[in-house]
Amino acid sequence: MTQPRNPKLCCLLGDPVEHSLSPLMFNSAFRTTGDDIAYLAFQVKAEDLGSAIEGLKALGFIGCNVTIPHKTTVVKLLGSMDRSAEISGSVNVIRNENGKLVGYSTDGSGALKAMAAAGIVPIGKRIQLLGYGGVARAVAFELAQRAKPKEIMIAGRDLPKAASLAEDIQPLVNAEAVPLDQAGGPQVDILINCTPVGMWPKVNESPIRKESLESSTVVFDLVYNPAETLLLKLAKDRGCRTLGGLEMLVQQGAMAFELWLGKKAPVDIMRKAAEEGLKE
Repeated sequence: MTQPRNPKLCCLLGDPVEHSLSPLMFNSAFRTTGDDIAYLAFQVKAEDLGSAIEGLKALGFIGCNVTIPHKTTVVKLLGSMDRSAEISGSVNVIRNENGKLVGYSTDGSGALKAMAAAGIVPIGKRIQLLGYGGVARAVAFELAQRAKPKEIMIAGRDLPKAASLAEDIQPLVNAEAVPLDQAGGPQVDILINCTPVGMWPKVNESPIRKESLESSTVVFDLVYNPAETLLLKLAKDRGCRTLGGLEMLVQQGAMAFELWLGKKAPVDIMRKAAEEGLKE
């Protein structure tokens, strides 16, 4: 009798996850490379995250991606962390190393690679991040360490939380916190939305008003679904150069693939699958 197929498993943990392109992107990559791996998406409530993490070990998952709202809270549930995660205090990739779960952060590197691919140079620029959560932390630390910006401003509704992130990166770069209602303006060269505002299904929301945007500002929205968020539409109306979050998704996904399998990711296949998924 033929034994049933028993593929290896990877997954996404988050809440919500129904909008995610990750299953399509990773399963396309695994088919291309001939790896017998299935990628699934699981909606996990905050109170169930610990059980989900234990389940990864019990079921022998190769690894997983972690998305909103678990990127910072998952840190305390892991056996160890790579330096990228230790520095940012945020995890978006977990690798199972013989039953020991190790956390990594590829969001910051993914964002910088997406900017580089689009010809956006952060060196010497005044950069403003909207948000102070896991993605914002990862991007802020990566920019501060590797991009040599002139200044990083953290804008958020909760000013003490924004100030806390600004204080954390202050040893690496000139940083300050500003209220979200004061975000934007002529002092900002590059504005990066690190919040989920505008993400499907709440596509008619923007983290800041159109009037806050200057034509000289480059606007990078890390939200990838929809491909053009309301923020990007408003920015285009103001004459800004814009960049959506799809390339960041692809780049950080490629890094996750390589961490799990130890070989080069089929980046073009992953990008094509993600682009096609957005059209559906």
